[in-house]
Amino acid sequence: MTIIHPNFGTLPDDRVIIFDTTLRDGEQSPGFSMNLQEKLRMAEALTELGVDVIEAGFPIASPGDFESVRLIAETIKGPVIAGLARSARGDIVRAGEAVAPAERKRIHTFISTSPLHMKFKLRMEPEAVLEAVTDSVTLARHYTDDVEWSAEDGSRTEPDFLCRCVEAAIKAGATTINIPDTVGYALPEDMFRIFKMLRDRVPGADKVIFSTHNHNDLGLAVANTIAAVSAGVRQIECTINGIGERAGNAALEEVVMAIRTRPDAVPCKPAIVTQNILKTSRLLSTITGFDVQPNKAIVGRNAFAHESGIHQDGVLKNAATYEIMTPESVGWARTSLVMGKHSGRAAFRDKLKALGYGEIGDNQLNDAFRRFKDLADRKKVVYDDDIMALVDDEARGDDRIRFVSLDVHAGSKVKPSAELELAVDGVVHSAKAEGDGPVDATFNALRAIFPHEGTLRLYSVGAVTEGTDAQARVTVRLEEGGKMVDGQGADTDTLVASARAYIHALNKLLVKRTRGEPPEQMAASA
Repeated sequence: MTIIHPNFGTLPDDRVIIFDTTLRDGEQSPGFSMNLQEKLRMAEALTELGVDVIEAGFPIASPGDFESVRLIAETIKGPVIAGLARSARGDIVRAGEAVAPAERKRIHTFISTSPLHMKFKLRMEPEAVLEAVTDSVTLARHYTDDVEWSAEDGSRTEPDFLCRCVEAAIKAGATTINIPDTVGYALPEDMFRIFKMLRDRVPGADKVIFSTHNHNDLGLAVANTIAAVSAGVRQIECTINGIGERAGNAALEEVVMAIRTRPDAVPCKPAIVTQNILKTSRLLSTITGFDVQPNKAIVGRNAFAHESGIHQDGVLKNAATYEIMTPESVGWARTSLVMGKHSGRAAFRDKLKALGYGEIGDNQLNDAFRRFKDLADRKKVVYDDDIMALVDDEARGDDRIRFVSLDVHAGSKVKPSAELELAVDGVVHSAKAEGDGPVDATFNALRAIFPHEGTLRLYSVGAVTEGTDAQARVTVRLEEGGKMVDGQGADTDTLVASARAYIHALNKLLVKRTRGEPPEQMAASA
């Protein structure tokens, strides 16, 4: 099978395209909104990672989404830049305008095709949906030769009708056909059967790239993706850390490493620079404030940890006894460099590279180094996790609100009070407040400086490392007008960590305010 694609040329049989939708489907997750500069930073990291297609956003959703897609299209060189659009004319025109500056561009248009979605969501008859498929793809081709068409809820679509829709999309000029498991309902055998059927039955199927987009509601997104590839799919839609609507999408790092680790079963070659996986994962965690769970495959901190004596003995004798891939292959580094109060800036920068952070700006490095030295004065041992926690705090360089200082008075004989200083848009403000406890007093002082309607929904404290001098990591969840955001902060002082977490959440809430509301029938997943 030889496919000639407008953006990829002649595609070898064993080549698999990695389509990353972290900035679109992933960013639709509750609490995961990013501002313009954060989206650009992620797009740059995805480019360094080697993804083939970056779905930069849903341009019609809001002015902010349009601006971010447009900026990425103007700035990022290398990957194809895609904008999502429903079948409506306004969506497609807006997407075409957003991706126009890209050196390689794509419009990704979709419509629901399952009986359930057509009846209750679209309120359209099948023939009208077929007509919309043709019209939307035809219009999109006026803006670019690279058009992807998706059958939303494709895994629950009647086979005969799905074949008719795919045939119509191909005839209208679609170059990629995506069949998503939008609600995470399918099993691996379902995905294999669907794609085999389409490739066998639909005229012109041998001239287009088939794509798979799987959600993780049953924990099967990666398994369904691999099954689809086995059926001849040559584009994988995925996200960093598996973020996305509801239970998320197929995780890029898991899919890519499954293919790399099992070439005997999945003889395909993605162009991903796997050594950049960890730092890309950490950048996303830093921007969103959501850490991956410790036992997360590939990028969780326990992914290459061995506590069992039997396992430790085996790994010491031969790492392959219990490790099916090397930590270095995905960006982990085993280093004996010990960090402490006598460590210099150069050693600190090298440590950050070893931990997967790559290059960070001078201002962020200076702030992180200053906090590291302060931490080293207070702690006997500075662990890697300690450094990661404080660097993550400082990496949020575009926040409008920044922590300056906190002085708290509390105890069994006094009314708890907090005096807080914050920099808001570069101007330092201070306030003093009382509360039912030191945390409540701190949050009241923050509200006095920056009044808002957010409601505290979650306050959680955990230790980054061990010991009484361990840094506290605090998570704060705020809700305002139905918008939910999580913020995180770390410090050896739990109250300072609490203030940092609340400030992080509030900054994310401000981003949500400026993004605007998406239009009706926004894609849960295309």
